[in-house]
Amino acid sequence: MKGVVLTKNSQEEASLTLDSISHSAAQTQRMGMRLGELLQGGELILLDGQLGTGKTTFTQGLAQGMGITENVNSPTFILLKEYAGQLLSHTPPRRGPALYHFDLYRLDNTEEMIDLGFEDYFYSNGVCVVEWAEKAASFWPTEHLNIRMKMMTETKRGLLFIATGEHYCELLRQFQKNTYATTGS
Repeated sequence: MKGVVLTKNSQEEASLTLDSISHSAAQTQRMGMRLGELLQGGELILLDGQLGTGKTTFTQGLAQGMGITENVNSPTFILLKEYAGQLLSHTPPRRGPALYHFDLYRLDNTEEMIDLGFEDYFYSNGVCVVEWAEKAASFWPTEHLNIRMKMMTETKRGLLFIATGEHYCELLRQFQKNTYATTGS
């Protein structure tokens, strides 16, 4: 982990960043799992990065953290895959949030998302994860968690988490606490 910075923009909207390095695909997946364990439903996670930076690997971990046991792979040719929320051991039993996994790699313009009804998912009780989110940058609600991934070496990846909005800032604080527990002053 490089650092965490809390900032406010001119509209008094909270934002928080966390700069992190993953040294392997397994570590990228574990980071996703840690985040997935915190999700309650209604979250929008935007993933940016070139081919091979670990977007799908991160999403696989996220699904594991949400308790989803299905095989998660990239929906590149169909744009969206839905995974049902898992039965949680609560009293009374209830289902966790569904995971809606989008891949916009083959999307030609943002209007296609509206035509396909994707907007409804972004305001649902499920968790939306969008690969290649930069292809629709002007489309997203103001509040979300953006994760920018970059290749540093064959196995090492840089992950820059950018939380916008109070809910996402708190989510990122909790993620940092659970993932990077530190000792000392």
